[in-house]
Amino acid sequence: MEIDLLRVPKASRQVIFWIHPEGRVVGSIFLRKHSAYHAGSETPLEALNHPEPFIVFKRENPQELRFYNRKSVIRVEYDGKDYHVATAIKPLPCQMHMMDGSFIKGTIHEPLHPNKARLLDYLNKSEDAFINVQVDENTILVNKSYINYVHIDNLEDSDDV
Repeated sequence: MEIDLLRVPKASRQVIFWIHPEGRVVGSIFLRKHSAYHAGSETPLEALNHPEPFIVFKRENPQELRFYNRKSVIRVEYDGKDYHVATAIKPLPCQMHMMDGSFIKGTIHEPLHPNKARLLDYLNKSEDAFINVQVDENTILVNKSYINYVHIDNLEDSDDV
């Protein structure tokens, strides 16, 4: 009974982890039912940006519970968009070339301060290890330490220089 009082209510969210050096792993992470930053449940991005070194992952095949070091997670993919269009100041299109050879072309939708609303400002936010990139109708959370470089298509339309 006392142990139940110490339990934090969580819900699982199916994701795909890309782990260094293991590769693609399908399973679920556990999200708090109440976010510390906004109304509603915790987002996968918030869970990945926790300061603790390990994240709990329930692997599907074979079924097992693992504790992955967040620094070994290259990226996390899941279905659906994970942002609110009304909060995005300006969509930031970009192309990311990853250290594992993969290429991610997508858009970042984040509420940024008008004086710090450049793509470079978002990439340089030191408190967050992972960033949220929207690719078509899906979300990819990218570990910034695995980004080799980010490319911008049109310098004339960019405020990032």
